[in-house]
Amino acid sequence: MTGNDVSEKNKMLNGELYYAENDLLVKERLACKKLTYKYNNFSPEEIDERENVIKKLLGKTGSKFLIEQPFQCDYGYNIEIGENFYANHNLIILDPVKVRFGDNVFIGPNCAFYTPEHPLDAETRNKGLEWAKPITVGNNVWFGGNVVVLSGVTIGDNVVIGAGSVVTKDIPSNVVAVGSPCKVVKQC
Repeated sequence: MTGNDVSEKNKMLNGELYYAENDLLVKERLACKKLTYKYNNFSPEEIDERENVIKKLLGKTGSKFLIEQPFQCDYGYNIEIGENFYANHNLIILDPVKVRFGDNVFIGPNCAFYTPEHPLDAETRNKGLEWAKPITVGNNVWFGGNVVVLSGVTIGDNVVIGAGSVVTKDIPSNVVAVGSPCKVVKQC
């Protein structure tokens, strides 16, 4: 099974079941990996060069941002970051569909944002089929270290997500949420 490149990409972007190993998607992931490799191998003082690569890689950036090395993603063009965005070391964003971050988002080290989902049925999964759901993060959100955000999650404004949390469901605005699974523990 190879799947028509354009139709498989359209299915991916629309959150439908798609074949992830078709030629176009493999080619796009490879182009992304080349850019992240380049980004991750710049010397830390090569700030302008790093910013230029991120601007080529991501779908949208604010004018002020910093993503510490290393950084990994699948496609890049589905990632949008707002103003005053900061991500500490080892950020991973799997982005077959949109991952949007608002303004003033701060991400601790070793955090991951996963939009893909895989079938529970082994026969279907083994065919290389998957789908993805977008992740949306509001303004003024702080993620402690080692947070994982799963597909389809929306996080509101003015939120703190505690270190080590696994966010499986939407988190409303103006709260502190922690745990695995992540739950609201207090209002801000």
